[in-house]
Amino acid sequence: MKLAKVVSNIRRGRMQKLLAASTAFSVLPLAFEIYLEHYKGSFGDKWMWTPIVLTPPLTAAGVAGVFSEKAARTWLPALSALYALDGAIGVVTHLRGVQKRPGGFREPTYNLVMGPPLLAPGSLCMVGALGILAAFVEREK
Repeated sequence: MKLAKVVSNIRRGRMQKLLAASTAFSVLPLAFEIYLEHYKGSFGDKWMWTPIVLTPPLTAAGVAGVFSEKAARTWLPALSALYALDGAIGVVTHLRGVQKRPGGFREPTYNLVMGPPLLAPGSLCMVGALGILAAFVEREK
């Protein structure tokens, strides 16, 4: 596909395939990073598995959304919303994780660096938003 055609489609709000593909290919490296970080935390909380478990179905929905408008308007936004919700819950659990460390937020130079990353789960929200947005834009021609 020529770059001019891609730009033209984006200017006209036709980017459903692009958003579906972006969702599918963003979630894989993100899940790998999450796995490594949660592995360091020994998966001490069962909820640490949720972004890992949601990754294969969201990836499949993103790929399906590239090839099927129906999938891009049904499965992709539904699974993306779950992924974004998981990210929002993750922000709260990470905040609580820092708060539970000795000294909590009174020791920010240590606990914010060594504790759970506060804003990392927000990346799940952003990837989820890409998939949700795919349901509302027009399909490329």
